[in-house]
Amino acid sequence: MPFNYEIGRMLPVLIPIVVILFLFWWFYRPKKAAPGAVPANTASMLQEHVRYYQQLTAGEQQRFVEEVDGFLGRVNIEGVGTPVEDLDKVLIAASAVIPIFSFPGWKYRNLTNIILYPDTFDEHYQFEGDRRNILGMVGSGHMNGQMLLSRSALRAGFSEHAGQSNTAIHEFVHLVDKTDGYVDGLPESLLHNVASLPWLKTMHEEIRRIESGHSDINPYAAMNESEFLAVVSEYFFEKPDRMQEHHPELYRLLSEIFKQDPAARTN
Repeated sequence: MPFNYEIGRMLPVLIPIVVILFLFWWFYRPKKAAPGAVPANTASMLQEHVRYYQQLTAGEQQRFVEEVDGFLGRVNIEGVGTPVEDLDKVLIAASAVIPIFSFPGWKYRNLTNIILYPDTFDEHYQFEGDRRNILGMVGSGHMNGQMLLSRSALRAGFSEHAGQSNTAIHEFVHLVDKTDGYVDGLPESLLHNVASLPWLKTMHEEIRRIESGHSDINPYAAMNESEFLAVVSEYFFEKPDRMQEHHPELYRLLSEIFKQDPAARTN
């Protein structure tokens, strides 16, 4: 029959389209949170431990909690050599939300799993021995889609003694930087309204000051452009008023990149 004949001719074309549509739906479908993944008291833990959250308006706090819960419903967190407590989950998710809070609906498509270690680990992902000096890492190669974090560094980053450091925020900024395929200190996904040349110029000028010992920025920022972005982002979110005072142009550019003005909240 002509009708069946036409369908038969179209099957080689239709089947791949159906498969692609199914895979697209499967990957991007809303995922339910795993049992126990989202703590019941997220808001109270944020209020107690996350200064950034404390400085938000009531409406912003509500959205922040929703973003945190959404993140925990999508990303698996497991401990290696250490338990994963509800506070650890909330602090990890807060670290993910803070850099992209002005981009509602942002998803870390390049992250599926976070591995929490008790403390520092080495380049072979071992947390025992005398060569442990890594606090956090975004995986690549066979570890692509994974993030490794030190639990002690995670907690320290949100303590009152953290200074301008926050390891978890540092690693999530690397992930944001990586969304365009390159970890190069130029987060193209956030640079739509920011000219790259002024950012690069300010970055390299500050790196030279760091190398000559004339900057209060962590010297690790001078390692390369990607580490510079991650380190100064820690400073930007942890001590924004101090950064605005000591590095006004750098602060202005980061405000444009992240579409945030955290110093204004501290006043």
